[in-house]
Amino acid sequence: MILIISRRGDGAVERVMTALRRRGARLVGPDGDTSDTTTTTTTAHDDTNTTATVAHGDTAATATTADGAGTPVLWWDTGDFPGRSRITASFSGGERRLLLDTGTETIDLSRVTAVWRSRPSAPSAAGTVTEPSHRAHVDQQAEFMLDGVWSLLPARWLPGRRADERRAHNKIFHMARAIELGFSVPDTVYTNDPAELAGAYESAGRLVAKQITAEPFQVDGAEHRAFTTVVTRRHLASRHRVQHEPVILQPYVPKAVELRVIVVGERVFAAEIDASASRTARDDWRHYDNDRVRYGVHELPAEVASRCARLVADVGLTYAALDFIVTPGGEYVFLELNSNGAWGFVELWTGLPVSDAIAGWLMNGGTP
Repeated sequence: MILIISRRGDGAVERVMTALRRRGARLVGPDGDTSDTTTTTTTAHDDTNTTATVAHGDTAATATTADGAGTPVLWWDTGDFPGRSRITASFSGGERRLLLDTGTETIDLSRVTAVWRSRPSAPSAAGTVTEPSHRAHVDQQAEFMLDGVWSLLPARWLPGRRADERRAHNKIFHMARAIELGFSVPDTVYTNDPAELAGAYESAGRLVAKQITAEPFQVDGAEHRAFTTVVTRRHLASRHRVQHEPVILQPYVPKAVELRVIVVGERVFAAEIDASASRTARDDWRHYDNDRVRYGVHELPAEVASRCARLVADVGLTYAALDFIVTPGGEYVFLELNSNGAWGFVELWTGLPVSDAIAGWLMNGGTP
């Protein structure tokens, strides 16, 4: 059984579901490929095939799967826990049970063979829990329990197990590993020391500042996101503010194009992004000024592609999105690794078959 952990309405997940169906998989649960309500799902294994039995009230549908055909897929969001779903982990007589009750079915999580965690919602208390501090407490307890349950699943994980995903996403950690693997990287400072900002500005000639983690934040109740910013002398006048929050400082790297490289297992896809015609996106393509930005397929040198796959594997992941700049001189400059980075726009604008690669990995991926 495949478990997809993601919020509803995610277009990228919809595309992967389409690819999974093309391979013979079927969605179970309230939005499943059958109109009957699924109450239990069990899977028995032998050396030649997998038999999936799904009970629907008084009837049962059974499919013998070969090469993944008929594999049941459950799409579930952690935002349903603990408010709308129940999870049980129990240990008795040397045996353990790991159960997920979605409200319409009960899943034996020990039967899950592959998990894709794609930007799910955070755990959420039931609506009847209204006091903010109580809700925060419940959500924290739920997150703690989920971490424990996920750690026991005998399954392959994409992009990786939670501990590996969190560690790999840390920019300091993966930058150090990228340097060890021989990637070309810009001189980089992670700091909250105002003196470091002044020194980096003087030595770089042209300097950019970035968030150490690209998380949205609120200003006066409105959501904001900080993008790559070219540092000016006016910024230096208020450099004392750097002490309140760490930043990343790098020299501005001249661009021929930027790249988003997607690694799925051992498969590597590269999309080039030319934002030179956009005043909004030329310093940070994440502004998505698509009318003025050109997207295309990029042919990576074999050595660079191999190094990308090795970096992702070395940090404990099976998937990642890597960002590069290709300089006018043809140098590939590594910027960062995103352990659950976006790929939907890559497939949309270039036609690269990322969703099919993810579906294939979930069906037939490597050793856990």
